[in-house]
Amino acid sequence: MIADKLQQVHERVARACAQAGRAVQSVTLLSVSKTFGPEAVREAFAAGEHRFGENYVQEGADKIAQLSDLRERIEWHLIGPLQSNKTRVVAEQFDWVHSVDRLKIAQRLSEQRPAHLPPLQLCLQVKVSGEASKSGLHPAEVADVARAVAALPRITLRGLMAIPEPTASFESQRVPHRALRELMQSLQAAGLALDTLSIGMSADLEAAIMEGATMVRIGNAIFGERAPVRASPAS
Repeated sequence: MIADKLQQVHERVARACAQAGRAVQSVTLLSVSKTFGPEAVREAFAAGEHRFGENYVQEGADKIAQLSDLRERIEWHLIGPLQSNKTRVVAEQFDWVHSVDRLKIAQRLSEQRPAHLPPLQLCLQVKVSGEASKSGLHPAEVADVARAVAALPRITLRGLMAIPEPTASFESQRVPHRALRELMQSLQAAGLALDTLSIGMSADLEAAIMEGATMVRIGNAIFGERAPVRASPAS
């Protein structure tokens, strides 16, 4: 059952926080519900989860509509690639976007965010391990883009996100997570008010927490293995 798997994930997070000398409240769990139907989200919600991540804009928008009775109590995050022709749907329906990989996307989200809604919360996606197949800013580009995004209205720049290439060992998993943390620290030192490090998935959440993750995106460990329908940048 999803509730049992969620309990196991929360226990993993708690152990990792203890090992890292961090308060468990410093890490937020984002349940990644992509490819699973609204009934799975409803089950996780009943087990206490209120934040859900989606990779595909239309799938996420459909789920938001199907779970409209829970809209005021669920925080919806887009964690997958966002094309410029899909920004309006996201600006109007989601609460967070983790995958902003160019200034143009942030500008469109800013322009299209309805004035009656709270600011859309954004993270910049960064390539931290040469992941050629994935979207993301190169680290050298991040400071300039971050300053420009932080100045836009109706959105709030919260931090950085990455999806490193998978590696087997704990120590090798820590390397790209550390690079992202150090990059965010440099932005904070330059005066940007950032508080979110969105790193860590089912296979590497312990390494991510050791390196300062504030939000871990967990899918398989909560909802189970997914059918290989199409390539996806996060799990």
